[in-house]
Amino acid sequence: RDVAAALTGIGWDHSFEFVTLEGLSLDMAQVKTMTAVEVDGPTHYLKCKRKQVAKNGRTKFKSRILHQLGWTVIHIPFYEWNVLNDAGARDAYLLSKI
Repeated sequence: RDVAAALTGIGWDHSFEFVTLEGLSLDMAQVKTMTAVEVDGPTHYLKCKRKQVAKNGRTKFKSRILHQLGWTVIHIPFYEWNVLNDAGARDAYLLSKI
């Protein structure tokens, strides 16, 4: 919900928890531009011993399907979002992503 509120704050019009016609659930979506924003929490990643980050198969597969359907998918990794300490930093981060 923090990301959705921040997107609203920067003026990015979107639907929250949008479901596509194909039944895919998106965290946030701007349907008119077919842009999805997915907030990827820890369960979206494999556990690696060397502090490397790798998306799991389910996350990769969903992104691939969305791309094939014409969607642009923007991923917001939890480990990037959680270190942003103030609204200005969050706004700048989101503006760089969208």
